[in-house]
Amino acid sequence: MFLKNTTCALLLLISAPVFSQQRTVPKDIFKHASSLSYLDSIKSTFVKDEIALCVDSLWMTELNNLDLFEELTADIQNIDFDKKVAYDLPTSVLKSRLKAMNAKSPFRIEYHPSLENIIKAYLKYRKKSFGKLMGLSQYYFPIFEAAFAKENVPLEIKYLAIVESALNPKAVSRMGATGLWQFMYQTGKQYDLHIDSYIDERSDPLKATAAAAKYMSRMHGIFGDWELVLASYNSGPGNVSKAIRRSGGKQNYWNIRKKLPKETQGYVPAFLATMYLYEYHKEHGIVPEEAIIPHFATDTVRIRQQLSFQQISNLLDVSVPQLQALNPSYKLEVIPVYEQDDHYLRLPKSKIAVFVSNEEKIYAYANHQEKLKEQPRSQVAKATPTIDRQSRNLAARYHTIRSGDNLGAIARKYHVSVANLKKWNALRTNTITAGRKLRVSQRASVAANKSYSVKKGDSLYSIAKKYSGVSIVDLKKWNGIRGEAIKPGMKLRIKR
Repeated sequence: MFLKNTTCALLLLISAPVFSQQRTVPKDIFKHASSLSYLDSIKSTFVKDEIALCVDSLWMTELNNLDLFEELTADIQNIDFDKKVAYDLPTSVLKSRLKAMNAKSPFRIEYHPSLENIIKAYLKYRKKSFGKLMGLSQYYFPIFEAAFAKENVPLEIKYLAIVESALNPKAVSRMGATGLWQFMYQTGKQYDLHIDSYIDERSDPLKATAAAAKYMSRMHGIFGDWELVLASYNSGPGNVSKAIRRSGGKQNYWNIRKKLPKETQGYVPAFLATMYLYEYHKEHGIVPEEAIIPHFATDTVRIRQQLSFQQISNLLDVSVPQLQALNPSYKLEVIPVYEQDDHYLRLPKSKIAVFVSNEEKIYAYANHQEKLKEQPRSQVAKATPTIDRQSRNLAARYHTIRSGDNLGAIARKYHVSVANLKKWNALRTNTITAGRKLRVSQRASVAANKSYSVKKGDSLYSIAKKYSGVSIVDLKKWNGIRGEAIKPGMKLRIKR
């Protein structure tokens, strides 16, 4: 189950004095490092982070899930807004609620049969989806509100990101629109969003939201009506201007709606329906899922030397999916360093402290890996680490490396860790060659599957941490578990 936000906040408060105490590290620590694992030798000198992680990898995986985006996009494109939907919501009650919403909003929120139909369709078919979205919005909405307040844009426009991308910064439409706010390439460039081989700032929540706020402010200066601003955001100001002319100069969205492109005809109703469901979710039994990390529980650090997500994950024990979710603008899972631009890494606040306290060692590790890449193969082979006797005695199991394979994918396939693959095969780097055989032996290859009896207070996360190379995904797969619920007394199968 997801941890409470209050628990995370408390843990972060407790962590402050812990991380403020520095340790003196001998300058020659790397000189005496064990030949078995350079990574472990560095991590053994880190200022320790004993605080439990407040970021669950399952929730971070949800941030990267594109299912909601595809579902809601299909709704806008395919729902017949003129077809009545059977749902227990009296029209009189809906009218009263819309009137109450209108009284406190700069939008003209008026009853319309098409709006009623999409509200009822969402309530009938998308209740669970909106529960998830309300959990995700705890992370993103504070970002949106700050950007919109700065540009004097109505805060309600935050709901548009649900219609645009289902709050997924990696969402890409069939036309190539990208990110939370679905900017096309040229529009993104027009609003100073940097796009290159490494970076796509259309997927950066902060920068893309700032660009969206500027666009909204500019369009309001042209149309003077927020519904028309939304329509222009979807189909472009030119199409809205044409619809106004074809409607005889009418300025109300509902009066020009039939003259707009088909998708835009459902766009504003979808936005208003989303706003309604957020406002009255309790009345309709929609339960927001818990987002275990609000945006204020994360922070950024400027990167001074190129780092990969895998290197950061290895050193800080933050999963790659977490890094992907918190840093969606880095396309190749690498944070580059340009002479003219600053690039930042977003992490849970507890990990920021670990990074800053050990920054020089982190870059030293990156330098070490880079030097190994540049060495001739013969030199790397001479410095092979000793394989321990226990591993040597295991029944041999091998994987033939194919073109496109990498250590991470192979480790996941055989439910082992990358560190063990490197140890069993005397690898000093992550570089592997097609055609070579990799030893993938582990205790599970000569021993029966183990079982674990779930105790009170256990979670899938805490159990996975007990076993090297075992992930939450593994536990769920091996035991046919859906969701995260486990009960004391349950027997979990562990492949080791």
